[in-house]
Amino acid sequence: MAGKKMAQYGKQLLRRRALDCSMEETRFARCLSTLDLVALGVGSTLGAGVYVLAGEVAREKAGPAIVLCFLIAALSSVLAGLCYAEFGARVPKTGSAYLYSYVTVGEIWAFITGWNLILSYVIGTASVARAWSSTFDNLVEQKISIFFKASVSIRVPGVLAEYPDIFALILVMLLTGLLSFGVSESALVNKIFTGVNLVVLGFVIISGFVKGDTHNWSLTQEDFYNHTNTSSSSNASTESFGAGGFAPFGFTGILSGAATCFYAFVGFDCIATTSEEAKNPQRSIPIGIVASLLICFFAYFGVSAALTLMMPYYILDTQSPLPEAFQYVGWGPARYIVAVGSLCALSTSLLGSMFPMPRVIYAMAEDGLLFRFLSRMNKKTRTPLLATIVSGVIAALMAFLFELAALVDLMSIGTLLAYSLVAVCVLILRYQPGSLSSPGQCEKMVDLSGEKTAMNDSDSGDEFACETVPLKEKFTMKLLFVPNCDFPTKTSGLIVYITTATISLVFTVLCCVLSVKMPSLVAGEPLWVTVCAVLAAVSIVCIAIIWRQPESRESLTFKVPFLPLLPLFSIFVNVYLMMQLDAGTWVRFAVWMTIGFLIYFAYGIRNSSVAQSSADKDKYEAALGAKTPIYLKEEPGTESSGA
Repeated sequence: MAGKKMAQYGKQLLRRRALDCSMEETRFARCLSTLDLVALGVGSTLGAGVYVLAGEVAREKAGPAIVLCFLIAALSSVLAGLCYAEFGARVPKTGSAYLYSYVTVGEIWAFITGWNLILSYVIGTASVARAWSSTFDNLVEQKISIFFKASVSIRVPGVLAEYPDIFALILVMLLTGLLSFGVSESALVNKIFTGVNLVVLGFVIISGFVKGDTHNWSLTQEDFYNHTNTSSSSNASTESFGAGGFAPFGFTGILSGAATCFYAFVGFDCIATTSEEAKNPQRSIPIGIVASLLICFFAYFGVSAALTLMMPYYILDTQSPLPEAFQYVGWGPARYIVAVGSLCALSTSLLGSMFPMPRVIYAMAEDGLLFRFLSRMNKKTRTPLLATIVSGVIAALMAFLFELAALVDLMSIGTLLAYSLVAVCVLILRYQPGSLSSPGQCEKMVDLSGEKTAMNDSDSGDEFACETVPLKEKFTMKLLFVPNCDFPTKTSGLIVYITTATISLVFTVLCCVLSVKMPSLVAGEPLWVTVCAVLAAVSIVCIAIIWRQPESRESLTFKVPFLPLLPLFSIFVNVYLMMQLDAGTWVRFAVWMTIGFLIYFAYGIRNSSVAQSSADKDKYEAALGAKTPIYLKEEPGTESSGA
């Protein structure tokens, strides 16, 4: 009896949402063009990564090799971006990775994804707001911070900021008001600020290569001693210098810096939340995501190279590096031009961070996983007004109180998890029968929850039908490598589903071993080398099984290439970057997830729209079964008339 209840409870956790792909019915205003989406992606991404993290990572973790940190972080983001682009072509609905997970792997994973997206957007907003405040403070020679430190300092190191940031609080609340007015107004302001941002970054790149010195990429200890006036016997002073050269802190420093630099590319996924506001989402979203990521990568690479060429990495300012770098090379007036440009760039980055947050909250609230009052729309502006205000207030309070460094790493872990789940969903969907993107042609996917899902038994959604193989074919080991059909079936879909879950678990263990036992692996210890070899062998077998399964031939405006390798590589990179983060970040992440699970199990699991529709369906079927169909009832006098 207990086992049956547990199985039933598990089915509830894995229930999936049936997707209504009708583009006509939406509560949002469809007014965003492809250019608007590209500007939104670029604007939300370019900003904090250059104007805040570049100095910190270059000085403390990577030195001039920060360009490689951005390259590794960009690789992870591009892989995830391609997966988002395919889902944007499949699912023209608001919700981004949350909705993608809901229609693919089930409710509990959808909640985890959405809850982590909220975490990423809130922290992204808070950290960019604090960066804006810090840049402005530097422009006025730090008079604001000196005043607040003397008047209302907070002494909780590692958690709270040194002083409450009133400027960051006011800025977030002002932009919350702008977003409440409507999408068109917000998009116009975003395009203006994004244009200013690109002009400023172009000026920085050109100036850096003009005034830079290539010797700053090959500094020696003698240069460090001469610059800091310290002796070679001072070991403590050389900690900020490392070993010198291009990568002073080694390969470990590059990987650690890449995990932090990943924050710089967070933002492109906001494009995926505009599906119900874009004029042609199935075309505009893939183009917007890919174009914005390419623009952002070249900008980050160029600016970080220019910064480390202009100034030795060990004296970079960690709070506002670019204005100080121009002061260092003797371009005093340029320092103020860049500082003002930085405020414009950070403003558009802040707007881009705040834009998707209420839309994810709205999608979760509309599905009943969060409190339903958050899904209320303003009829005049056609924006989720309550979700916008609530999310803005929370982000403003975090910007007001919390420390930036801890927030950045916590945001990275939430975003990496969401990206991993999107890659998993793409991999699963490409090997399932049926379609998510055509009205009246809902998915004919494998249903692990055991519940009935809306399907169309007469059409698989592929270009051709596999009529010779029954939908419920008997599983044999041979099917792992030699399928019976060239088109997906329920059995092949189940094989891919289980294999994807297995390889994701193997990747997690492998990345954990690589992160914790890297010195032992480099030293060639037999135990850990054997463990890694076994895990790698299992991964190769899983890849071969997935590769042998028939792929869907559904026509989409964009598809992820090189299946199954690209999504799997994306999962591996994301999980490995997660393992590079410290234990304190994982503790804070566990606290956040605990709060989320309390909300889900106390409210969401019972108030889910999928659960309510399933209950209504069961009641209807029970009532229908209790009645005799009208065509079986005997008309009065039928017998006598027949006689």
